[in-house]
Amino acid sequence: QVQLVESGGGLVQAGGSLRLSCAASGGTFSTMGWFRQAPGKEREFVGAISWSVGITYYADSVKGRFTISRDNAKNTVYLQMVSLKPEDTAVYYCAADSRKTIATMKGLVEYNYWGQGTQVPVSS
Repeated sequence: QVQLVESGGGLVQAGGSLRLSCAASGGTFSTMGWFRQAPGKEREFVGAISWSVGITYYADSVKGRFTISRDNAKNTVYLQMVSLKPEDTAVYYCAADSRKTIATMKGLVEYNYWGQGTQVPVSS
């Protein structure tokens, strides 16, 4: 049984920082991605990391502010967010996929597995 559990969400002031965690279990994956969905908006790709090598890819909207990393020993991936803006307010989702293609790294395909999401409200 594959399970992805996000944690670390919470209210943050604009300009602040927050670190989200995603604990994975029950499977072996090639790519881990982060997505977000603001109220009334479509789901948006944030970034991804290859599990084995650690290569990352980010959406332009977060490039330079967000960093994805992983701890293979803990089967955990992280999303470090700094310089947060009110427009970053969203439910953040962790996702996993068996593929390691460019399309997967760019969030252009439907990932195989999804976490339940964690809320990140950013106040102005």
